[in-house]
Amino acid sequence: MQKAYTVAQVNSYIKNMFSQDYLLNSVSVKGEVSNCKYHSSGHIYFTLKDKLSVLACVMFAGNRATGLSFPLKEGMQIVVTGNIDLYERDGKYQLYAKKISQDGIGELYERFERLKEELKERGMFASEYKKPIPAFVKRLGVVTAPTGAAVRDIISIAKTRNPYIEIILYPALVQGEAAAPSIVQGIRMLEAIGVDAMIVGRGGGSMEDLWAFNEEIVAQAIFDCDIPVISAVGHETDTTIADYVADVRAETPSAAAQIAVCEISRIEDAIEGYREDLYRNIIREIERQRNRLQLAKSNLNRLSPANQIKDKRYYTMQQEELLKKYMLSILERKKHELGLVAGRLNGVSPLAKLNQGYSYARSENTGNIKSVSQVQNGDKFDLYVTDGVISSVICDIKQIERNA
Repeated sequence: MQKAYTVAQVNSYIKNMFSQDYLLNSVSVKGEVSNCKYHSSGHIYFTLKDKLSVLACVMFAGNRATGLSFPLKEGMQIVVTGNIDLYERDGKYQLYAKKISQDGIGELYERFERLKEELKERGMFASEYKKPIPAFVKRLGVVTAPTGAAVRDIISIAKTRNPYIEIILYPALVQGEAAAPSIVQGIRMLEAIGVDAMIVGRGGGSMEDLWAFNEEIVAQAIFDCDIPVISAVGHETDTTIADYVADVRAETPSAAAQIAVCEISRIEDAIEGYREDLYRNIIREIERQRNRLQLAKSNLNRLSPANQIKDKRYYTMQQEELLKKYMLSILERKKHELGLVAGRLNGVSPLAKLNQGYSYARSENTGNIKSVSQVQNGDKFDLYVTDGVISSVICDIKQIERNA
């Protein structure tokens, strides 16, 4: 009976055959990426296929740093360099990738990555060197091909957003060996003219078509330019060195025009809003000043000499009336008091006594004669009666004794 081998023995034998095959130990295989999966461990699992067959591949995390310089995506045409070996546990062979490059343009990508790293180390991508795009661009410079969709899109969108904008186009070469110097010349010329902002770019294409925008002289010209530069190279997925160096990167030439040119309708709306605010503020200020003027006028009328005289005159009239009332009140009170005093005086008045039948004797020497001791025979005296005075001479004096 023929000897039977275990599965592990068979897989180990086949693995040994793979390891002894010189060709399989270092082989480059090209094809299309399929079933690409980035594992959490850092490994990349994918399938390499062509029209006739497929090949399982894996790139371990340790090889990614030096062997892969771009994101691996579905449908991408690549060249994988590594060794083919058997995974004994599953009994499947696969290509263990050490290096992956894009098919046909791998060398360009390597040049791209080298220049990118070099310029990054020199600080040309640093945010502190990025200049802001002016809010209101009046003169827009454009460095691109004079024909094609890119320039048409830029002009169309720019004029739609602001019909008054001035667009200065430098008709540059954007493809081929002479493209990079032409782009640099356009940047410098528009800078010398003095535009407010500049769009540098072209429509989409292959990496070879866009390569002028990966040249160091173009990157240096953009970095040295004092005018804010918007890069607009290719489509949304295309990225060039110019995009990293530019002050702003636009996904497409149309997007660049939208970034550079503000919508005039928004400005007009803003101006209208400012006008309405200004009108309201003017009306409010006029009303406030009118109230102040009215108050000042009122105060002026109140404090004017004529008004002061009028007020003082009115005050004087009031005081005069009060004085009259006060004087009349005093007179009435004094008249009453005088009447009382007059009544009291009338009670003790000599004339009143005379009217009652009494008389009054007065000597020149002694005054009022009250006693016989004040006079002597022959003395003269006056006798006052009700209706006159009688001059008399004392002929006889009689003293009357009064009982105690």
